Amino acid sequence: MFKADDYRLRLKTLADTLSEAKYALDVDNLGKRLSALKEEQEQPEVWQDLEKSKKIAREISSVESKISSYKKGESALADANAFVDLIEEADDESLIPELDVMIAAAETDIEEMRIRALLRGKYDSNNAILNLHAGAGGTEACDWTQMLYRMYCRYCEQQGFKVTELDFEDGDEAGLKSVSFKVDGENAYGFLKAEKGVHRLVRISPFDANKRRHTSFASLEVMPEIEDENEVEIRDEDIRIDVYRSSGAGGQKVNKTETAIRITHFPTGIVVTCQNERSQLQNKAMAFEYLRAKLVERQIAEREASDAELKGEIKKIEWGSQIRSYVFCPYTLVKDHRTGYENTNVQAVMDGDIQGFIIDYLKKTV
Repeated sequence: MFKADDYRLRLKTLADTLSEAKYALDVDNLGKRLSALKEEQEQPEVWQDLEKSKKIAREISSVESKISSYKKGESALADANAFVDLIEEADDESLIPELDVMIAAAETDIEEMRIRALLRGKYDSNNAILNLHAGAGGTEACDWTQMLYRMYCRYCEQQGFKVTELDFEDGDEAGLKSVSFKVDGENAYGFLKAEKGVHRLVRISPFDANKRRHTSFASLEVMPEIEDENEVEIRDEDIRIDVYRSSGAGGQKVNKTETAIRITHFPTGIVVTCQNERSQLQNKAMAFEYLRAKLVERQIAEREASDAELKGEIKKIEWGSQIRSYVFCPYTLVKDHRTGYENTNVQAVMDGDIQGFIIDYLKKTV
């Protein structure tokens, strides 16, 4: 028996969610903002400034995407409500499966818009710079770092983000000791900021002849890319720039000339390197982007630490502080009573399926 009121109630809930997302994204004023951006884009002085032109184009794309998402969700709800009325009038229950498909599609569209509404932080819309470091565990940890790198690359590929490797250091036997990479895409930092922290792997090591179970750690830093150079002041007297020859496969003078860049920031002790590009100037520009991102991330961390201290919620950085555990052995979904964290299905995560963790984080921090 077709219960039209149940379907209408379900659609009413979706409509309320869409309305909240509309308010959060300020959809009513996005049209005016889009018109102003397009007018600015047509100015001759904008086309003479490549960086400004790119920035405006990205903002236009973002605004158009938000407007399109809202209209798509609104249209899906209208179609579903009309279909409920049609089934009720025609008394044809054979159309119910088609209605279920329509509502499921509407739920997907509205959930995507709701996630967009959650990403309202100062830097959430920026590109992200990620830095993976192997921790305790030797070769096993280096292999784990490479696995995480692959995981995030797969996730970014699924989301339509572009990944650019900035710097890396190979492990002594296998894997990576560290790797830095940039993720370009709308809301890249907003989606990935939840991933910063220590990641733990438990498995029977392929590098142990006795097939013993090993625990490995890797840390991930997530920083927003800062486009405005004036947002973070970097004085010439506070830095030292070193040049050296790049490592790797070589070719086209990459290993024959000093193209790699290392920047040391004296006040904070931060050291950044870049050797991925083919010229020293490109590596230098990328290294300065990396340094600005690290300085902003440091400011964010200091502010969060200050807030946590006022709330009395400071935690020690030690065993049990990992944000997530990936357990191969035993291969079960159980709760770690020592840490309070739940072990996850690692194969799904290795395939880049980390969207659930990110959504849960956004729900808790909104």
